[in-house]
Amino acid sequence: MKTEKYKNKLEEEKKILEEELESIGKIVNKKTEDWEASPESETNTQEVQDEGDMAERSEDYEERASQLDVLEERLRNINKALEKIANNNFGICEKCGKEIKADRLDVNPAARTCKKCM
Repeated sequence: MKTEKYKNKLEEEKKILEEELESIGKIVNKKTEDWEASPESETNTQEVQDEGDMAERSEDYEERASQLDVLEERLRNINKALEKIANNNFGICEKCGKEIKADRLDVNPAARTCKKCM
């Protein structure tokens, strides 16, 4: 399997994801790729004036944390796929051990399972 095109796609997406993650959070552990949501703006780090402000701040944090979780998981999958490319075992289903077809990898190069097992 020609992995160079998938590697390029994965590296491009990784760069975009890291930029998105940095815009809504900060990394707290590089080894485990754990991120934490951060306040949207400097005004959110100032003392909260009333309950309405506090509720809005809490809602904003929850939304950012939720977005962060989705992006973190995608980044982990991309890093795992890049690791598989480096170890020459890219494109193998993690459940059944069969080859993941190119049409699936073209759509999602970080796919960890074949169509049958997904």
